Amino acid sequence: MRRTSRPTDVPAGPPQPGNLPHELNRFIGRAAELAALAAALESGRLVTVTGVGGVGKSRFAAHAAARAPRSLCPDGVWRVELATVRLPELVEYTLAEALGLTDHTTRAPRQVLVDHLAERRLVLVLDGFEHLVDACASLIRDLLRAAPGLRVIAVGRRPLAVDGERVFPLAPLTPADAAELFADRAASLLPGFRLDGRMLIDVLEVCRHLDCLPLAVELAAGRLRVLSPAQLMERLDDRFRLLRGGGRDALPRHQTLRTTIGWSHELCAPQERLLWARLSVFSGSFDLEAAEYVCGGEGLPADEIVDVLDELLAQSVVVREEARGEVRYRMLDTVRAYGAEWLDSMGDGRRMRRRHRDWYMGLATWCELDWFSPRQGEVASRIEAELPNLRAALEHCLTEPGETHLGQYLAGTLWFYWAGCGRLSEGRHWLDRSVGLDVEYDDGDVCSGFVEEDWEHGEYGASRLKALWVLGYVAILQGDTVPALAALQECREEADHSGDATALAYAVHRTGCLALVTDDLPRAEDLLRTALAGYREIGELNSNVLMGQVELAMTLAFQGDLAEAVALCTDVRQVCEDHGERWTLAYALYVLAYARWAEADYAQARYMLGMCLAIGHEFHDLLGTVLSMELLALVTLEEGDAAEAAVLQGAAARMWSSVGLPLFGSVHYNTPHELCETRARQALGDTPFAELSRSGEQLEHDEAVTRALSRGRGQRAAPAVPHPARPAEPVRGKREPAASRTWKGGEAAG
Repeated sequence: MRRTSRPTDVPAGPPQPGNLPHELNRFIGRAAELAALAAALESGRLVTVTGVGGVGKSRFAAHAAARAPRSLCPDGVWRVELATVRLPELVEYTLAEALGLTDHTTRAPRQVLVDHLAERRLVLVLDGFEHLVDACASLIRDLLRAAPGLRVIAVGRRPLAVDGERVFPLAPLTPADAAELFADRAASLLPGFRLDGRMLIDVLEVCRHLDCLPLAVELAAGRLRVLSPAQLMERLDDRFRLLRGGGRDALPRHQTLRTTIGWSHELCAPQERLLWARLSVFSGSFDLEAAEYVCGGEGLPADEIVDVLDELLAQSVVVREEARGEVRYRMLDTVRAYGAEWLDSMGDGRRMRRRHRDWYMGLATWCELDWFSPRQGEVASRIEAELPNLRAALEHCLTEPGETHLGQYLAGTLWFYWAGCGRLSEGRHWLDRSVGLDVEYDDGDVCSGFVEEDWEHGEYGASRLKALWVLGYVAILQGDTVPALAALQECREEADHSGDATALAYAVHRTGCLALVTDDLPRAEDLLRTALAGYREIGELNSNVLMGQVELAMTLAFQGDLAEAVALCTDVRQVCEDHGERWTLAYALYVLAYARWAEADYAQARYMLGMCLAIGHEFHDLLGTVLSMELLALVTLEEGDAAEAAVLQGAAARMWSSVGLPLFGSVHYNTPHELCETRARQALGDTPFAELSRSGEQLEHDEAVTRALSRGRGQRAAPAVPHPARPAEPVRGKREPAASRTWKGGEAAG
C-alpha cells in the first residue's frame, strides 16, 4: 500500500497536509461557533455538525478544520465528500480515495483504512453522510477504536449515533452576519455595492425572510443582477422558484434552494414526509400535544407522532427549543414552506388548517377559564408562546367562508391577553376585523349586525356579542371613545333583544367604564352598580367581574368616598387571594395604596405600589405599570424626595408615550399628577425639575421599574427635600385600576 500526493487541483502551500481546498471567497461570521467547535474537537474525537439544508454546515466544518492546530493533526486534515455516493459498500473506497490510498492486496478496504490510520494523527471531515448513516457509523466506530490519533468532524442533517459522539447543531446566521454575507457576495457581482440607508433595511428584511440561511442569502444576492433588494423581498413568497443558481462547482443539491431542501425530503421515510407536510400548518413553535392532535390520524396515528417527530429532529427538519422548562419545536420558514407545498399537493391543506384552528380554539377557551386561577402567569406565558399560531387560527377563521363566527369567538375569548398583557393594538385589529365581517351561516343566510330571525343560531350571536363588548373595552383602553360607545351600544341593544343576560352585563359594565374615564362619575357609578348586580344574578365571577368592582371603587374615590372604595377593594383583594388571581389584585392594591397615601401612611402605600409594579411588569401590563409609577412619584414626594419624584414622573412620561393619552385626558386622573409636579417644582426649581424629569425619560422601561422597586428595598437613600404642606382634604383624582390597560395604540409592553 502506498500514499499518493494530494490532488493537483489543491493549491500549494496549505497550512497543513491534507486535501482541503483553499476557500475561494470570504468566510463570514460564526466566531463563537468556530471557537466552540474547536473546543469540542479538543476534548472529543467525534463531533457531528448537524443542521437544516442550506445552513452552511459543509463550509463551516471545512473552515473550522482548516483552523485546527498543527499539534492536533500533524498528519493533516482530509475531507471526504459522500453526497454523490449512493451505495453503502462504496463508502470505504471513497474514504480511501480521499486519503490518496491505493492497495492491490486482498485485504478488505476497511482493514486498509485501519492500518493506514492506526499510527497517524489527523482530522477527517466526513461530509454529506445522511443517506448512508448506517454504513458511515459502522466505519467511523471501527476507525476511532483502531486509531487513537484520529479525530472526525462529521457533517450531516442527523447524528451518527456513535458512542462518544458530540452533536453540534448549527443555527442560521445572525441577521447582521447574514446581511454582511449578502453584501460581500453582492459586491462580487456589482462592484461598489454598499449596505447603507434604505439598502441596509431592505437587505436585513430579505435575510430575515430567508431565515438567515447562508445558501438562501447567497442565492438571493446572485439575483441582484436583475432585481433590487426591495424587489427581491416582493418576490420571496415563491422563494423556491426565485432562488436558483449557485456556482458551477457547487454540488447539485446546493444549486437551488428547492433541491437543497428536497434532498432532506428524499431522505425521509413516508411517515416522516407526511408529518413534515402536516406540521407546516403551525406558525412559530408548537408543542408535542398540539402536534399529536393536529397531525395524528389517516396514515399517522397520534401515538406514533413522538417517534416520527424524533426522526425529523434527528434529520434537522425540526428544531427543538426549550424555555421556562417547556420543550417546544419549530421549523424554519423555508422548511415549512416546502412542507406546505407538499400538503397542498396532497389536497389535505384545508382539513389540516381546520384541525389547527380547532386546537387553538380549545387552547384559548381553556386559557380564558384558567386566567382566573393561580395559573394566571402560566396562562400569560402560554398565550405569548402560542401567539403566532393563534394569529394563524384567527386569520383562517376570518378568511374561510362560514367561519367568521369562530373568528369572533376567538378574538373575544382572548380579551384577557389583549387587555391584561399589553396587546391592545393587536387585539383591536382582530376585533375590528371580526365584527366588521358578515356572518355566513351553514344554510347560506348572511347576518350583518342583528337580525331577529338569526337568533336561532344562538352560538353565533353570542360570539358576535362577546366580540362587541371586548372591542368596546379595548377601544376604551386605547382612548378611542366614539367607536367604543358604538360597539357597546350595539352589544347592549342586541343582548337586550335576544335576552342574553351575560352579554348585557358585560356591555353595561364597559359602558360604565367609558363613563369613568370620560369623567361622568354619577353615570359611571350607576352603570357599574347595575352591571355588578347583573353579574350576581347570573352567578358570574371572574377577573372582569372583580375589575368592575375595582372600577366602582375608583369612581367612588374620585367622588370623595374613600371608605366604601377601600371596602370594595379589600373584598376584591380577599377574593383574588382566595383564587390566586393577581392581575386584578394589582389594580385593587392600587386603589388601596391611594387610600393609604390620603391617610399619610406612605410606607404602606409604597409597599402596595411595589406589588402593583411587580405584577404589572410581569404581565407586560404597561398601563398598570405607569399608573403605579405616577402614584409612586407622589408618594416619593411626600416622603421628602422631590428629586426622585421628578425622575419617576419623567419615567412615567416616557411610558405614556407608548400607552397613549397621558392619564386618559381626565381631570380626575390628572389631579395627583399635577399636585406632584407643582410641589416638586416648588421644592427643586423649574430648571432642576426639568433636568431630573428628562433624566427619568432616558430610562428604559426595565431600568425605570427596577429603580422604582429598589428604593422600596432600601437600596436608595431619600434626600430630605422640604415641600409645602399637603392640603387638608384628599385630592380628588388619581390613577385607575381596571378600566385602562393600554391607551392609544399601545402595545403595552409585549
